Amino acid sequence: MATQAKTTPGVKATGTTDSTHSNGATEKTHPMTDKIQDSLHSSVDKLANSAGRAEENLRATASDSAENMAARKRLAEKKWQASGVRKYAIENPVATAGIAFAAGMLVTSLLRNK
Repeated sequence: MATQAKTTPGVKATGTTDSTHSNGATEKTHPMTDKIQDSLHSSVDKLANSAGRAEENLRATASDSAENMAARKRLAEKKWQASGVRKYAIENPVATAGIAFAAGMLVTSLLRNK
């Protein structure tokens, strides 16, 4: 069964009542509520603008950081490709593994004593 909303003359859906004058003009009867509502709307608008600016700044900073990290990664890869350590590791993989194992044992023994 469908129900219909009852409307009362002079009462809006939000609960604000209007009084009608003889000239047909309406006057709101909740001036404090209306002032508070306007104040809250402006506060929310200011907050939304501030949040928007903060988001734009954050996105710009993140983009710059990503570009910087990509450039550093390319530079590190270029240095690694030209590195003598890389050439030695490719030519002598077993010796490289032995050196890495010995270095790991040395670091572990130094840290364990402290």
